Amino acid sequence: MKLLVDMNLSPRWIALLKDSGFEALHWSTVGQANARDSEIMAWAATNKYIVVTHDLDFSAILASTQGMAPSVVQIRAEDVSPDVIGAKITRALHQMESELEEGALLSIDDKTMRLRILPLVNREGTP
Repeated sequence: MKLLVDMNLSPRWIALLKDSGFEALHWSTVGQANARDSEIMAWAATNKYIVVTHDLDFSAILASTQGMAPSVVQIRAEDVSPDVIGAKITRALHQMESELEEGALLSIDDKTMRLRILPLVNREGTP
C-alpha cells in the first residue's frame, strides 16, 4: 500500500510506515510545502497513493466532489507524534488495507476508528 504523508504530519512518520511494510512518501519530497489540498489529492489519485493527514479538509473535498479516490486516513488525535499513536495507526492501516485500496475514508482518534466507503454520501444518498 502506498501512503502519502501530508505536510501537517512529521516526516518521522515515513520511517515508521516503511518499517511496518508500507511504501511511504512525505509530501515535502514530491510537492511544494504551500500546495493546496486539492493539488495533493490530485497527485495522490494520479499516482495511486493514500493520503495520511491531520487535516479535516481532505474529507470535505471527498464529500463535496463525491470522489472515489484517493483514500484518506485522518489522524484525529491531539498528539499526532508517531511515537504516541504510530502503533495504533499502523494496526488500523493493516486491518483496513483492502478497503483503503478500494476507496475509503478512515478516521482514527485516540479511542476509536471509523471507516466510510467512497464516495461519501449521506443517508438519503446525496453528498
